[in-house]
Amino acid sequence: MNASLSPTSPKVRRKPSARRTRAGSHLPPVQTQETHDAALHSIRAFLKSRTSYDAFPISFRLIVLDSQLEVKKALQCLLLNGQLASGVVSAPLWNSDKSLFAGMFTVSDIIHLIQYYYHTSSYDNAAADVETFRLESLRDIEKSLGVATPPLLHESPNSTLYDASKLLIQTHARRLPLLDYDTETGHEVIVSVLTQYRLLKFIAINCTRDIQQLHLPLRKLGIGTYVDRPPDSTEDVPEGHNPFHPIATATMTTTVFDVVHMFSERGISAVPIIDETGVVVNLYETVDVITLVRLGAYQSLDLTISEALHQRSPDFPGVVICTASDSLGTLLSLIKKRRVHRLVVVEGEEEERKGGRKGRLLGIITLSDVLRYVIGEVGIKESTEPPEERPNGTSTPATPDQPVAPDAAA
Repeated sequence: MNASLSPTSPKVRRKPSARRTRAGSHLPPVQTQETHDAALHSIRAFLKSRTSYDAFPISFRLIVLDSQLEVKKALQCLLLNGQLASGVVSAPLWNSDKSLFAGMFTVSDIIHLIQYYYHTSSYDNAAADVETFRLESLRDIEKSLGVATPPLLHESPNSTLYDASKLLIQTHARRLPLLDYDTETGHEVIVSVLTQYRLLKFIAINCTRDIQQLHLPLRKLGIGTYVDRPPDSTEDVPEGHNPFHPIATATMTTTVFDVVHMFSERGISAVPIIDETGVVVNLYETVDVITLVRLGAYQSLDLTISEALHQRSPDFPGVVICTASDSLGTLLSLIKKRRVHRLVVVEGEEEERKGGRKGRLLGIITLSDVLRYVIGEVGIKESTEPPEERPNGTSTPATPDQPVAPDAAA
């Protein structure tokens, strides 16, 4: 029998191969400084094409306080209307004698008032005076303390959002009253108040495609305030030097009034609370002080932050943190989803924090910082160097998405 070393096998008919569809790439498109600048240019063009009326929520409540109202009653009015619970302590003031807009009542007014009476009166007198103090006299307190008086700026609701934005960032109160006129009487009418949060949320809702192009890191864009030098720098540190300068910070053992002084002197509304290594453990805000004032707990100003935090409202939303490498687009997307007034910038990446490593304080970003960049000149800076001015992108701006009104929470 002859054996075959390579026996033949029957032919196997193969099915014709079908070309498989190639999976789409998950890599983001090439993004450059030019695409970033063009997106900003498009957002600004969108703001110039919309009026302040467009940014009004579908439904909202406007509280206007008479300038002769007492401070205690004003706070009670805001509380009953749910303003304090949402962290909003502000309302337009109205001079009923002259039928004129008289400015804004804000949390800064209460902070200045506390500081003034804390230094010039006893606890008992402060409690009596603060509660009977009239809103129309708040400007006198600011003059006595030597702090800046908020300008009486306002805008027409028919003005463009771009013009309103430029005026908005000039106000110490971080909100812009919108005034119109009654055609029959000729008197001023307070229509609404445009806030930084409402404006940025309106941008986030309506400019989705442009926001996706805002990919550059926050610190590289110069958005926010950052420490002069990293806390773990090996350079010699002069004695008494604050490694977190120019950011105001406090610890759990700092007294409430020391933080109140920071609020009033620096014109800020929140102070990061750090531990001995510089890790951010909490945030103390002006609204926390307002809670003490509303309860008449003036003696609590001598409490430590650790003790005062036990009296904080359970509705406190927590500290929102980010890293310097996060993008402006990511930040605006966050504003679209939740109410954010500031972000604390910490060292490290998100993966490190998930692994149990907490972030040390690196900076702080407010809505004023974000809005100022969005409507200002495009610029990039490294560390704490002044921003480098650049012309706006010359690319053709993309067409804004179909506008959608913000919700009532704005």
